[in-house]
Amino acid sequence: MCGIIAYKGKENAVKVVMDGLKHLEYRGYDSCGICLSLKDKVTLIKKVGKIENLEKEILERQKKENLKSDVGIGQSRWATHGKVSEINAHPHFSCDKEIYVVHNGIIENYEEIKKSLLKKGHKFVSETDTEVIPHLIEEYRKKLPFEKACQKTFKELKGLFACVVLDNKTKEIIGARNGSPLVMGISKDGLFLASDIPAFLDKTNKVILINDLEMVHLKNEKDYTIKNYLSNKIIKRKPVTINWTKEEAEKGKYPHFMIKEISEIPEAIKKSLIQNPSKIKKIINLIKKAKRVIFVGCGTAGHACLVGKYLFSKYLKKPVDFISASEFPHFVSTITKNDLVIAISQSGETIDVIEAIKKVKERKIKVLSLVNVMGSTLTRISDEVLMINAGPEKCVLATKSYLSQLSLILLLTFSSLNQKQKIEKELKKLSEEIKKLLNNKKFIGQIKNLANLLKDSSHLYIIGRGLQYPTALETALKVKEGDYLHGEAFAGGELKHGVIALVEKNTPCFIHFSKDEEETNTLINSMELKSRGAYLIGFGYKKQKDFNKNIVLPEVEEYLAPLLNIVPIYLLTYYLALIKGLDPDKPRNLAKSVTVK
Repeated sequence: MCGIIAYKGKENAVKVVMDGLKHLEYRGYDSCGICLSLKDKVTLIKKVGKIENLEKEILERQKKENLKSDVGIGQSRWATHGKVSEINAHPHFSCDKEIYVVHNGIIENYEEIKKSLLKKGHKFVSETDTEVIPHLIEEYRKKLPFEKACQKTFKELKGLFACVVLDNKTKEIIGARNGSPLVMGISKDGLFLASDIPAFLDKTNKVILINDLEMVHLKNEKDYTIKNYLSNKIIKRKPVTINWTKEEAEKGKYPHFMIKEISEIPEAIKKSLIQNPSKIKKIINLIKKAKRVIFVGCGTAGHACLVGKYLFSKYLKKPVDFISASEFPHFVSTITKNDLVIAISQSGETIDVIEAIKKVKERKIKVLSLVNVMGSTLTRISDEVLMINAGPEKCVLATKSYLSQLSLILLLTFSSLNQKQKIEKELKKLSEEIKKLLNNKKFIGQIKNLANLLKDSSHLYIIGRGLQYPTALETALKVKEGDYLHGEAFAGGELKHGVIALVEKNTPCFIHFSKDEEETNTLINSMELKSRGAYLIGFGYKKQKDFNKNIVLPEVEEYLAPLLNIVPIYLLTYYLALIKGLDPDKPRNLAKSVTVK
């Protein structure tokens, strides 16, 4: 969840770390902090709220003192242990204030460690699990050098974590990973450690991917070592070049990442189709041979999985399931070596997905993953990987990555039917249709008017059938995430089984429909809502006279409709957030990558 950044090099660490935190703020933003090891002292600054609060404090400090340093660490926090406060914000430090730590994840045995350290005289000031790390390193350092003290500490920690440790005495930095993401950047002027590549992408695209149970020791701006902290084995690993550009990772002319990423949907669809033909052929063979296919994902990626379930069942006539990753442990015993598991994750670091796939791999079952972040944990533990190629997605609310995931699922579906060229052509045409919608001022005006209509609503109900049911679920998720509006989605046929009791006069209800065999039944369901007083808002290929409002979309094949119907919803979520005075990029209580349970 949290974003961590460390730098050791020739540049001013204040600017480097602060820029890195800004790039990582999507990972957590309830508090933040920075630690700078200066020539004769340590400067530690922590603030509650967004990074701009920390930046203001630093600017004030710089008027009074020299904060220039060549080594520093920082963190943007998403709280797990301890309330949101300056005391609980990272970095945390040892009793002697020589060891400083930033951390992402959860230390499961922190209470046991803390109890032991308290008996030895250590004083704790926060409510966090993280604080045991610098104190434990301090304790071991009484008899061991810095690197050995860190290594012994990492061995003792239980749980999934990534942490970075700064030693003020030697000005060295050590990072370690077990389950939570950590990457290393290498530039001509220094070395970086961070939770995600965008943290240092403006400085370098040369990256070393850190694996679980590994620690990295940054001795100076060029000298580093990587080792397995359990076995002590030295690891030699060459840097890889990341092909994302700095411009792709920044807002540019857009006021928010969300609207920028919505605007990139047409290009994201096209890029998802850029795949190695031989790899696609190999994966199609895996799909055809599989007795059953099981999709695994969470949140928006979970909705993409559900679309996959419908498509594989209808077009491939394949036994197929979708299991939410958090509930996966209850079903893993039913999966056999004849099955294929398809995991979907934007970040490739979603903890529930990672743990689900690890259980699958223990059973020697084949895993295909659709991922957006190269080198992420999921890419490294899967048998086969297809990159969705959406480019950096920084808004907490997933938008373009969902369309990329759906496009890739369609590519696999129709390639399995020997219709690869057909679906590629149709998806490219669809991307142009979406581009026209996004540039259509009249269409955008309709969405803004709808947002204004819903600004005081407390409840929103959404129905869809077949392939439009996942669209209904994704709609409900988006208005909850981005607008704090209670949205609830139902398969149209479930209305009569209790749901319709919720509908009162003028209750806004969205109807997702397309030209398919479920269209008539969906419209019948909408009339059932209308007869109870619902205010009907339709999203489909033609105007319905009985609806109060219609958002008319181009007519497309039913299997393309999930991609098209969600576009106005993403726009609506964005403009409704603006009307309500909310930050569409950073909704409360949420973070982009869910790396803790």
